[in-house]
Amino acid sequence: MDYKKAGVDIEAGYKSVELMKKHVAETMRPEVLGGLGGFSGAFSLSKIKEMEEPVLLSGTDGCGTKVKLAIIMDKHDTIGIDAVAMCVNDIACAGGEPLFFLDYIACGKNVPEKIAHIVKGVAAGCIQSEAALIGGETAEHPGLMPEEDYDLAGFAVGLCDRKDMITGEDLKKGDVLIGLASSGVHSNGFSLVRKVFEKELTKEGLDTYYEELGKTLGEALLAPTRIYVKALKSVKNSGVRVKACSHITGGGFYENVPRMLKEGTRAVIRKDSYEIPAIFPLLAKKGDIAQEMMYNTFNMGIGMMVAVDQADVEKTMEAVKAAGETPYIIGSIEEGEKGVTLC
Repeated sequence: MDYKKAGVDIEAGYKSVELMKKHVAETMRPEVLGGLGGFSGAFSLSKIKEMEEPVLLSGTDGCGTKVKLAIIMDKHDTIGIDAVAMCVNDIACAGGEPLFFLDYIACGKNVPEKIAHIVKGVAAGCIQSEAALIGGETAEHPGLMPEEDYDLAGFAVGLCDRKDMITGEDLKKGDVLIGLASSGVHSNGFSLVRKVFEKELTKEGLDTYYEELGKTLGEALLAPTRIYVKALKSVKNSGVRVKACSHITGGGFYENVPRMLKEGTRAVIRKDSYEIPAIFPLLAKKGDIAQEMMYNTFNMGIGMMVAVDQADVEKTMEAVKAAGETPYIIGSIEEGEKGVTLC
């Protein structure tokens, strides 16, 4: 008896590392110390010397059951972008710059080529967010997971000067809400998505072209989460002070928007102020999902939301566009009970 006969292939693990090295190398930053393969990732914090009061920010998350669609479609090179996005967007939302990322892949069987494709996506997300991929773990779990299954999660660390943190404490009546377009469902609500499209969750079903989507169902659902790090950095570099920010993830508008508000302020959002991706009306119709539940589950086309002073709206819009994102003026801040009104 040996480890391989017990279900864990150490040689496959070595091969996975070799195949992923080229992807990891593309994410390197000058602060990274050492290479891939050590017991820990090392990252120089010399940059904190430039700050008055440096603050470390961290975030950890996964892709939820969206991974199941990647498995069904046998397409694994974008799900890693989702894992990175879920972590780095939270850091950027607080005013921070993501520095580095680590991934964790749990799988029923280590297939080196599949693992390399997953890490390729992780590296792509790191490049988009300018974070270094400094480490990770691939854990083979025979008997715990079916051989074809895997799960993906990650952890990111970022940095900002305390004076630059986005806290919402300066919000006031009349501040303008600007929404940044999402790419679709992103990585939240997929348990409901999978229930709605239960009969379509086959390779053939997901490869079916939908006229209203302009693409196949699988392409629409597997579209990777937008990473808004460069957009928020562009806004900051334009001289605009973002007063509050919300990453619209699980819980949609009703859960996430109040998190950006201070007591005595209310967000008023116009639902017709931006373009809602076609996947959402399709979900609502096919699943007979009430509108309130849609806005309480999904991002409904807005992946990130910022609040800025009225005088900074034009500059903010231009900065977001310059970073390659699509912004919409979607509402404003009013006085009232902390919460959100959709009208």
